[in-house]
Amino acid sequence: VQLQESGGGLVQSGGSLKLSCVSSELTDCDVEMYWYRQPPGKLREDVAYINSENKKTYARSVKGRFTISQDSVNKTVYLQMNNLKPEDTAKYFCKMSCGYYVYWGQGTQVTVAS
Repeated sequence: VQLQESGGGLVQSGGSLKLSCVSSELTDCDVEMYWYRQPPGKLREDVAYINSENKKTYARSVKGRFTISQDSVNKTVYLQMNNLKPEDTAKYFCKMSCGYYVYWGQGTQVTVAS
């Protein structure tokens, strides 16, 4: 399985971006999808989670501003990011957990200018 993120870019504070993460193939497990981010010089941190039952969780720092969603038919997970802040600047990664297997994408850069 390969994951490919897209949708990152440069945006002004208060702006919006929508990230996408496309999987190269369908799986027959109960997939759990995650968005993580890694700010410059900092450790990777979790952002959002969604599972096959559409349960969603968010990091406190993004709750109310970010929305995770999925399109199983198109094997895509999205992260809608609204009211972006400079502290949201990071490289954003998606991760798939499928049974014992974990897959990561290469990431997409999000830069929020103040």
